[in-house]
Amino acid sequence: MIVLFIIGYFAGVIAGVSPCIVPVLPVVFVAWADPAVSAPSSRHRRRRSLAIVAGVTTSFSIITALGSEILSVLGLPQVLWHDLGIGVLVIFGVSLLVPTMGEWLERPFARFARSGPTGTRSAFALGLGLGLVFVPCAGPVLAAVSILGARHHASVASVLLSVFFAAGAATPLLIIGLAGDRLIERSRRVGRVATRLRPVAGSLLLAMAVVITFNLAAGLQTALPSYTHALERWIEGNSFTTTQLRQLQGEQGHGSLAQCENVAATASMPALADCGVAPALTGITGWLNTPHDQPVTLRSLRGHVVLIDFWTYTCINCRRSVPHVEAWYQRYHRDGFDVIGVAAPEFAFEHEIGNIAAGAASLHLTYPLAVDDNLATWTAYSNEYWPAEYLIDATGVIRHVAYGEGDYDVTESAIRSLLTAAHPSLTLPSPTSVPNLTPTDVQSPETYLGTQQSQYLANGTMTPNATQSFTLPSQVPSQSYVLGGTWRTEPEFITAVSDATLALNFSSSKVYLVLSGSGTVSARLDGRALPTVHVHGFPTLYTLVSLPSATSGTLTLHLSPGVSAYDFTFG
Repeated sequence: MIVLFIIGYFAGVIAGVSPCIVPVLPVVFVAWADPAVSAPSSRHRRRRSLAIVAGVTTSFSIITALGSEILSVLGLPQVLWHDLGIGVLVIFGVSLLVPTMGEWLERPFARFARSGPTGTRSAFALGLGLGLVFVPCAGPVLAAVSILGARHHASVASVLLSVFFAAGAATPLLIIGLAGDRLIERSRRVGRVATRLRPVAGSLLLAMAVVITFNLAAGLQTALPSYTHALERWIEGNSFTTTQLRQLQGEQGHGSLAQCENVAATASMPALADCGVAPALTGITGWLNTPHDQPVTLRSLRGHVVLIDFWTYTCINCRRSVPHVEAWYQRYHRDGFDVIGVAAPEFAFEHEIGNIAAGAASLHLTYPLAVDDNLATWTAYSNEYWPAEYLIDATGVIRHVAYGEGDYDVTESAIRSLLTAAHPSLTLPSPTSVPNLTPTDVQSPETYLGTQQSQYLANGTMTPNATQSFTLPSQVPSQSYVLGGTWRTEPEFITAVSDATLALNFSSSKVYLVLSGSGTVSARLDGRALPTVHVHGFPTLYTLVSLPSATSGTLTLHLSPGVSAYDFTFG
């Protein structure tokens, strides 16, 4: 874990010199400006630089790891931290423009100061605000901490990792802040007019508050070269870091269950094993397909064979596997077999129970569905996959774990064995015969389009929560996509604004895309027109390409304004 913390620090350093750092650089550069001191000394300026960076490190690390949970407990909107940070920048900007307000701003800090300049305390407060709006490029380390925080499963290790990452990101900021002080110190002329430069610094703070509020630096961030990607992959993308981050996110494993999951991940899980007592269904926020939507507990099903199936309705792998689960439920339910489909959301719209209900209806699912809105049961099982199946015997012990698609005959054989063990005199009906549609050829990797996971974008860098314009290149690299026109880029999706074009180089027989909004998507495969897709209703998965056999080609899409795209899947 100590090595992971060190990796986290250097990952932060890389983020601190990436194009994403652009919006906060001017704020740090004017760290020497003190609203209460007209001509600060060199020592005072350096202390302010240190205090600002300390504030950035403190607020960014805490909010990244715990901010979502704090706001959820208080029932406050998730954008509150960002808005507070903007407010702090505005207050400090005005205080530099209006000296009397600067004196007023320092009074609360003066009460806590027995001696020495109070400016470092206000600088720390400014750093706290800056840390709330500081959004560095998210690599695997920051993504792991953010996901744990969003799922309300932060730990001491994840908080410490966020502190090390924040310290690394703050290191370049400190160098920049000290460089601003050095400029003042070495230039006598600048030093003589430092008092007159305070309004300039205040104006700059206000300008940057506007820039950050409306994300006006997005174009500059996109135009800058992606010079940190290779270094990020070397530091954060190696096998050691990947393994450590997985352990960090799955540290709530349950003994023999964790061992069975490790075996299942290698696709070599035996039909029946002893994986320990099944964790209870935890934190379920809603139920579907039960009488009056009442909850179901594993304890109430003791004596039955139970299949826990983690799924989400836009996952193409789940959509190919749930017909088998439904068939098993229909075939064996009267013999003491039950299914609980745990709807574990991947995208924000999958938290809406109405969308889940519509998705389940479109798939004709009749077995009970538990809505795991906060991924509490997902975490209790240390699960990492959609779909994932946990087969529980009549005594409450997990006997089989399966990930992904395929091997349906193995799972059904295990179901039949456990039913016979629970009821020796039982005569079972014949096995089901649902076609196995698991792809057997080489497929393109799942391709997310939001800023959280945009590693397959080949023409530029996306900035979260921005409106960006892209120039469509003439060629699309293999297993990549490019953008053209103007898009609104969000963490989970991109939305067409004007002349929005997406070109994808893929290998598969089928191409699916999660879409939302209202409008059309016109498509061409290697120049040949395909049927227009009409997007409407709840966000869901749409089929763009369906061929009799796998092929490689370039799919070009034109999205009408307002249509949002989330994730390509294949097969």
